[in-house]
Amino acid sequence: MQSPLFDPPESPDPICLLERDGRAEYFSHFYKADESDHFFESLLHSLIWKTDQINMFGKLVTTARKVAWVGDPECRYTYSGIEKIPQAWTEELLQIKHQLEAVTGFSYNSCLLNLYHNGNEGMGWHSDNEKELDGTSPIASISLGARRKFAFRHKQDKTTVPVFLEHGSLLIMHAPVQDYWHHSLLKTKAVTNPRINLTFRKILPRI
Repeated sequence: MQSPLFDPPESPDPICLLERDGRAEYFSHFYKADESDHFFESLLHSLIWKTDQINMFGKLVTTARKVAWVGDPECRYTYSGIEKIPQAWTEELLQIKHQLEAVTGFSYNSCLLNLYHNGNEGMGWHSDNEKELDGTSPIASISLGARRKFAFRHKQDKTTVPVFLEHGSLLIMHAPVQDYWHHSLLKTKAVTNPRINLTFRKILPRI
């Protein structure tokens, strides 16, 4: 099935969410509804989704949400002590990657996707600061599916900046956001539909 033609957002100016200690930009409708619907269905059925395992207080915990790690062959990634070997790029993911590279001016060699089945599944406060990540490159995050509440929280003064991530939206987190801010996908019983989140990253080659 051919992907819909990408049409840049009507308003090219993003909303600036963070004004200090890094920059976060938000496009509420980076993709139109039909494009977003297409990508959601394609990614849901074309990738191998697996439950995630995280290390909490020395114990491996299996999460309800599912993940898919996609990237160039050398992009092995260790998250919470678990090494992930990338799946191959799909046509749709390459399309999105090239569009994000054009918008951000940075290149990406990997993408971590999370599948949240409903609002009971979320992500606690954390920073994307694993040693494999290129700390100078922004992380570009696409949201597909259910509208969910996301928030930043400053590591020192605990200032909180919330935003609702819309279907087809783009959030760009520029350095040094990960050094100064945590972020979280908040749980809610009000959401019953699934959401797929795509975070495009630059992984450093192993020495």
